[in-house]
Amino acid sequence: MHREQTGAAAAAEAPVGPLAGFTVGVTAARRADELGALLRRRGAAVMHAPALRIVPLADDSELLAATKQLIDHAPHVVIATTAIGFRGWVEAADGWGLGDALLDRLREVRLLARGPKVRGAIRAAGLTEEWSPPSESMAEVLERLLEEGVEGRRIAIQLHGEPLPGFIESLRAGGAEVVGVPVYRWMPPEDIGPVDRLLDATVARALDAVTFTSAPAAASLLDRAERRGMREELLDALRHDVLPACVGPVTALPLEAHDIPTSQPERFRLGPLVQLLTAELPARVRPLPVAGRRLEIRGHAVVVDGELRSVPPAGMALLRALARRPGWVVARAELLRTLPGAGRDEHAVETAMARLRTALGSPKLIQTVVKRGYRLALDPAAETKYAADA
Repeated sequence: MHREQTGAAAAAEAPVGPLAGFTVGVTAARRADELGALLRRRGAAVMHAPALRIVPLADDSELLAATKQLIDHAPHVVIATTAIGFRGWVEAADGWGLGDALLDRLREVRLLARGPKVRGAIRAAGLTEEWSPPSESMAEVLERLLEEGVEGRRIAIQLHGEPLPGFIESLRAGGAEVVGVPVYRWMPPEDIGPVDRLLDATVARALDAVTFTSAPAAASLLDRAERRGMREELLDALRHDVLPACVGPVTALPLEAHDIPTSQPERFRLGPLVQLLTAELPARVRPLPVAGRRLEIRGHAVVVDGELRSVPPAGMALLRALARRPGWVVARAELLRTLPGAGRDEHAVETAMARLRTALGSPKLIQTVVKRGYRLALDPAAETKYAADA
């Protein structure tokens, strides 16, 4: 018995994760498990809906033709952009019996790596890169090449499915011959159901954030919304209520083309992306001093004095309606309109309110005002203190 009580006390004292109570959508096809694990470790609920699938081109005639062309006619420069793409290229060449010839050719040319991961893939293949930009930015690669001069140079670039705005055009404008190496393609997911559910949840504001790790995934989600006739609803949700978090500026381009402001980490990695959400989502919550308690209304749950309390959807709808005007009385009729499918019976408000009070663990947080409605028991003096602390 004592052991059970000790365990319960420890659970009650366990700190609430920074993302507890929030729901985050994940659109990634690749490394989605890793991203989801990082989010869940911080307390978030995760909705995974891969907006695209990666199709390797081991049997693709374009990749085979580009590989043979580079082996037969050596380029001056080869730019490797992603680790998975570079490894896939070498593996595909091995499958065609061209692996050794490709590696021999790459040893003879200037090999540039976009970042540390692709640099590791290059070295794992027994090769050595000449240079890699500290910023991991293709813009810095382009700047270096143009400063050196590309007139008459033959430059091969391993394409990675994402747009390279102005990159190839700038090289060609500088007089270079550019050869694209298409290692894999992005295709729509075979099962579109998860994407549709994510779109519905975003429009319904059931998600607090949506993460994007590739520009094609962002473009694909917008395209699917367009096909379903809900693009404007999606844009409105992402502009005002649901945080779009992108791993970097290239990923954000399709969203920003529709005037959707995005959040991006300083380093274009999954870890910093999760850290960004860990900072930004809790910062969007205004703590309320209610009946001597500190109340935080998160996406699908409530934190009362540092303790996470699960609240059913109807209760969350009522609580949000009360929190829009904390301390003010909200009429039953107005609260009824916030309940999904409640009809006209105001008794539904009383039932949902009773369940909400039970979920919060403190009935005094919400006061009943006879014949008028309900109000949050706001403590104005404490509210001033919280505002100062914030």
